[in-house]
Amino acid sequence: MTQIRIALYQPDIAGNTGTILRLAACLGFGVDIIEPAGFDISDRNLKRAGMDYLASVSLARHVTFDRFEEWRSTTARRLVLASTKAAGRYTDFAFRPDDILLFGRESAGVPDAVHDKSDARLLIPMVEGQRSLNIAMSAAMMTGEALRQTGFD
Repeated sequence: MTQIRIALYQPDIAGNTGTILRLAACLGFGVDIIEPAGFDISDRNLKRAGMDYLASVSLARHVTFDRFEEWRSTTARRLVLASTKAAGRYTDFAFRPDDILLFGRESAGVPDAVHDKSDARLLIPMVEGQRSLNIAMSAAMMTGEALRQTGFD
């Protein structure tokens, strides 16, 4: 059975990544970390945030975005980017069980080249004047909607 995955593009903050890993363990989806990260992946803060849930996560590390794309090309999965630059709302999108939900760096998002490789770009609407939500909150919201639509399989 194919499952939804979250991909984190060069994450900056160990605590956010750990929180997303814990979310993945509890809800049964996989996580891809596209390096380099802004912290040591074995950092104690990551372990603390993920607690004892880390052993339950299907986690894959990719040394570069190009390597991630090589892997993705063998899976035929859609890459769905969460972006403050997107026009379409995530709640209006038809998710599939094999989607990969991509979230950019907390400090800078993703570069244009990564944006361009995405099959879809989705927005979480916010009130005017706010920059962005915390990445772990964004991941929870979008993954929750994707799992709701796909039946939590």
